[in-house]
Amino acid sequence: MKKKMYVEDLVNDVKQDFYARQKARKNFEAIWKLNTNYVMGNQYSSINKLGDIEEYDKQYFWQEREIFNHIAVILESRMSKLASIMPKVNVVPSSAEDGDVKVAKLARDVLFQATENINFEKLVNEATAWSELTGTSFYKVIWNANLGKSVYVENNLTKVHEGDVEVCVVSPYEIFPDNNCAGDIDDLSSIIHAKAYDVRDIKNIWGVDVEGRDIDVYSLSNAYNVGGLGVRGTASKVINGIKHNQEIVIERYEQKSQEFPNGRLTIVCGDKLLYVGELPYINNFDGKRGFPFVRQVCIRQPGSFWGTSIVERLIPIQRAYNAVKNRKHEYLNRLSMGVLMVEDGSVDIENLEEEGLSPGKVLVYRQGSTAPKMMQGDSLPADFEKEEEKLLSEFSEISGVSSVLTSSTWSKNLSGTALELMFEQDSARLKACADNIKDAIKSVCKHILKLYKQYAITPRLVKNSNSNGSVESFYWKNSDISGEDICIEVLSDQNTSAVSKREQVMRLVELGLLNDESGKLPQETKAKILEVFSLGVANNNIDLTSLQKNRAEKENMCFVADKDFKPQILEIDDHKTHIDCHIAFMLSKDFENFMAEDRNLQEKLLSHIKAHKSFVNNQNEDKN
Repeated sequence: MKKKMYVEDLVNDVKQDFYARQKARKNFEAIWKLNTNYVMGNQYSSINKLGDIEEYDKQYFWQEREIFNHIAVILESRMSKLASIMPKVNVVPSSAEDGDVKVAKLARDVLFQATENINFEKLVNEATAWSELTGTSFYKVIWNANLGKSVYVENNLTKVHEGDVEVCVVSPYEIFPDNNCAGDIDDLSSIIHAKAYDVRDIKNIWGVDVEGRDIDVYSLSNAYNVGGLGVRGTASKVINGIKHNQEIVIERYEQKSQEFPNGRLTIVCGDKLLYVGELPYINNFDGKRGFPFVRQVCIRQPGSFWGTSIVERLIPIQRAYNAVKNRKHEYLNRLSMGVLMVEDGSVDIENLEEEGLSPGKVLVYRQGSTAPKMMQGDSLPADFEKEEEKLLSEFSEISGVSSVLTSSTWSKNLSGTALELMFEQDSARLKACADNIKDAIKSVCKHILKLYKQYAITPRLVKNSNSNGSVESFYWKNSDISGEDICIEVLSDQNTSAVSKREQVMRLVELGLLNDESGKLPQETKAKILEVFSLGVANNNIDLTSLQKNRAEKENMCFVADKDFKPQILEIDDHKTHIDCHIAFMLSKDFENFMAEDRNLQEKLLSHIKAHKSFVNNQNEDKN
């Protein structure tokens, strides 16, 4: 009975907390819906006092209410530019020690394979679309035990999976923080993720039967309050739709407290408790448990958990632009169609209203009365054109998107250097948004590595391609990587085009800054230059130095694994490269640990290095 009462109280507490957060977040949600309406084209709408979206109708039947949607075009342009400057993830070692370098290299390979498996670039573009539209988006980084390769349990040969990281994009409509003024997710005491599931999916995931109901969701419909004189247009708008046989699953994540040292995760659906326990993921600093969410914002807003969308700033300009264009068309309608002055009782008004002044029409008026005549209208005022140009300029200034090459004046009167500087300046205006994306990607990569550190307890295969174009495969597990001893860098090419990068490489080659001590261009550098020019690696440009290093490093590992290992020195060996690799291995901090297991390890390596030097001396004597 006590357990049943505890469950009921816990379920009610989570649900009441969820309803309170819904109410506190309503104003932000109204802004998101208004942004979506403007992007979709329903631009004659506003937020009323109740926080709902309402549309306003025409004041007169002849009123022009066409929509000239610049916001959608600007959003598409920003998305295209942000996608073209997609940051690249790199892992750098915390020190120059050989062990730290190897850990960083392994972490880099693991991250590359993980991001390829989850199609991370597509997820980033999806999250960026949400952040551009609403101001905020989220990544949810979790461990899915049903992913990965199949393995078998030894006793009954039950088929299970080794598990893998799963990253999904979460819209801001599904996230409910306990404090809408928090600076970031780490500043929250708790956060709720609420999502509508089909009852069959709930049964498959949690094994609990719940009764379905109708859930309100957002969908698109048509708005019919647009168009011009005699024209009825349509535009898409966001409305409340209904999904049947659904139920909301509420996941409440709570930070650690005195009562819950490892935090708490409570999952509720309807009147049933699906799960309660400690936070599952060790993804915070110093091996602590935290939330599995990463926030990405368009524009940071101090004192608010939610970011600001560029659409919010463009809505007043879009309203003014629609008004100017429509008033301009109404003025032109008067000039083209004319306004007829008629003396009362002189003509058949009803016939004139129905048929108008068609070409060749015979207009009969009463004898003795004044003949109907057209009002003389002035030409279109220049103020319309000035205001329209000013608003177009404001679109560009506020959004950070401008079309430099739309006018032929640019290409005719500006040099290549000036155009390049203008392109760089145009990209730099998106730097703040690009930096926010970069920070989010960096956090997601940290979460991925820490989840592997926690769950990848069985050996896993990773493949990577080296500068020779060959593929290396090796096994690793959680003890081989670290999420704390490495530094993740997110490199962005936002101000460097492919052409400018190639020009810089050619300048470095001409200046000889890439040459080695002998004044020649190393094979490894040649291979990287070919990659910059998107030419791949030519067969005749094999990087022999990397091959020699790989062979020497394998010998180092064989010395550790096999106490009786005696490598053979070959004539094809690059003795200098081998000697440097063996010395670097002996100077690394891991070598002392290996010495504790094999006291003769140092003597064997020194003897091997002497053999290389002796081989070099014999070759020099033969030449002399």
